Amino acid sequence: MKKSKFSPSQIVKILQSYESGKPAVELCREHGISQATLYNWKKRYGGMEATDLKRLKALEAENQRLKRMYAELALDHQMAKEIIEKSYKALREARYCKESAPIRHQ
Repeated sequence: MKKSKFSPSQIVKILQSYESGKPAVELCREHGISQATLYNWKKRYGGMEATDLKRLKALEAENQRLKRMYAELALDHQMAKEIIEKSYKALREARYCKESAPIRHQ
């Protein structure tokens, strides 16, 4: 995820000035953001305080980390299952070959 060049407190201040009546075009020009960014921020962070926004960002980062950990563990689990299946098949084939081989008398 791309890191924003704005801190949570800056985003909250920008949104507060937008909600207080400052035109979106003027805000966007002032801070060098697009109107789409402003509206996305409003949709996502509208009504939050800076502390809420910091907590949300920390939770999102933790969630991403946990998702990566889960994906790695799921991949390890899948590989382990495949290895067990292959070794089980090889063991069955080896037993089958032993049982079906003719007995030689010397």
